[in-house]
Amino acid sequence: MLHKNTLLCAGISAALLAGAALPANAAVVASLKPIGFIASAIADGVTETQVLLPDGASEHDYSLRPSDVKRLQNADLVVWIGPEMEAFMDKSTQSIAANKKVTIAHLDGVKPLLMKGADDDDDDHGHEHGHDEKSDEHHHHGDYNMHLWLSPEIARLSAVAIHDKLVELMPQSRARLDENLKAFEENLNQADKQVTAALSPLKGKGYFVFHDAYGYYEKHYGLTPLGHFTVNPEIQPGAQRLHEIRTQLVEQKATCVFAEPQFRPAVVEAVARGTSVRMGTLDPLGTNITLGKTSYAQFIIQLANQYASCLKGD
Repeated sequence: MLHKNTLLCAGISAALLAGAALPANAAVVASLKPIGFIASAIADGVTETQVLLPDGASEHDYSLRPSDVKRLQNADLVVWIGPEMEAFMDKSTQSIAANKKVTIAHLDGVKPLLMKGADDDDDDHGHEHGHDEKSDEHHHHGDYNMHLWLSPEIARLSAVAIHDKLVELMPQSRARLDENLKAFEENLNQADKQVTAALSPLKGKGYFVFHDAYGYYEKHYGLTPLGHFTVNPEIQPGAQRLHEIRTQLVEQKATCVFAEPQFRPAVVEAVARGTSVRMGTLDPLGTNITLGKTSYAQFIIQLANQYASCLKGD
């Protein structure tokens, strides 16, 4: 015990501790960064939050490393969307006790809010999936759009579920956890109002997104998407699909086409070339945002700014 205290007093960084053999009450492990935004706000001052998916990686084709499996096994609490989104975690989470995981897609309050996923376009019928055909089959062909972190309502329900599990696991920290949940809800309400005000003048301005991820956010804020390039961002849309989009860009007078930081926008540039359509970038994972008490609020505001800067033409 003395040795552990001495280490802590010596100020060994969280990163070093995370890499070492993790103690029993190690951390909340979130599958994706935006899930980490929610978890870190609730766990602040109680336990560390770690994110499994590295920045720049895609949830659509990631494979767990042995160190990831160990982190999941040693976690206080694992928070993920569910097997329909993070197929790469499915096997490893089956052995985790129910009281040590939050599966957001399966929460009672979330189920009625689920939106149907888009059907495949001509480019995505599985024949190009190669050796890991399951990754997107499970992600999008499970009927529902699983990018649940882009819904402010689902984010709030997720925060409540994380709070409740941590209170069960660490009853001694209840007061801090209660305080954190209250602060999260206040920050979210404020950010939600700010985003509503920023995006309401842009209703009716049409645009295309690179991949079909943003439905919850668009519905919540009344945006007007005309379509998407692909269901699975790992698979380039086919020539026929690109021709259809180009025709729509011209006919429907789209204002913008949006790429994403993780994916080369060559295909987006090719389609927009020679039209008056502007190009923007949307980051659905908040890759440049640091985990913290207000990171989810920052995330939805950043996304609003990304939409607005292209749609307004700033």
